[in-house]
Amino acid sequence: MRFQLTDDQRALRAGVREVLARRFGPDALRAAVARPGLDRELWRALGEAGFFALRLPEARGGVGLGLPEAVLAFEEAGRASLPGPLLGTHLAAGTVPGAAEGETVVAVVDGALVEWWDEADVVVGEGGAGAVPMRSVDPLTPLRRVPDAVACTADPVAVLLTAAEQLGTATRACELAVGHARTREQFGRPIGAFQAVQHLCADLLVRTEVARSAVYAASVTGDAADAAAARVLADEAAAQGARDCLQVFGGMGFTWEAEVHLLLKRAWVRARRSGGAEQSEELLARALLSGTD
Repeated sequence: MRFQLTDDQRALRAGVREVLARRFGPDALRAAVARPGLDRELWRALGEAGFFALRLPEARGGVGLGLPEAVLAFEEAGRASLPGPLLGTHLAAGTVPGAAEGETVVAVVDGALVEWWDEADVVVGEGGAGAVPMRSVDPLTPLRRVPDAVACTADPVAVLLTAAEQLGTATRACELAVGHARTREQFGRPIGAFQAVQHLCADLLVRTEVARSAVYAASVTGDAADAAAARVLADEAAAQGARDCLQVFGGMGFTWEAEVHLLLKRAWVRARRSGGAEQSEELLARALLSGTD
């Protein structure tokens, strides 16, 4: 099965990438680490660009596009390591006033965790009243823990858009690793000339493209089991991809000047979102055993 983007979808992806490159490039990412907090101006710019209202019908003031287009936008957000409760605000567009325009920041009680509680104007979900701050491995994703949280089935759209963000992280890790392997020299040769580095880069690319196929396919079918499969593959592509990218960078990848370690930390935090990989694996297993997929 082949998935070819339409001209409009390519233009959408290029537009989102251009906006993010202009407003939140690698320098801005490192600056955000030094000054944690939600950039409200950037949030409103995303709202003006239609990021949050992408799937909202035009009759209700939205862009009127579908899940495949939202996946492309979230993939670009993941590629840029864009911080903030993107998923919560996107899902709240049309139900929480101001969310579609980026004027209202919406966080979601997601099982036992809430991302960006302190920066949110509205927190959606039950059981978050007693949420307590906890230390987050990702400096750009503040977390609160919900005591006595009740497990619930994750929204398939939230699962798929999380997978799209993970796909963006995997793509960025692949780009960084290959770029570094081409330019970094050891023993008078680019490190990409050595077979061990070549294998790392090849594995990065394979995992990313397999995950991309699954994520794009799930965005077309809208099926919960397909979204779960995409989530499992994208989680692995992002986390293992970032680890392999660190291997290519060596010690340099652990420094604050490099964004590589930030990719890995964000991938770890996202892997706990929307029921985590475990819930997706269980859902996928049940679907396969039922013989319906």
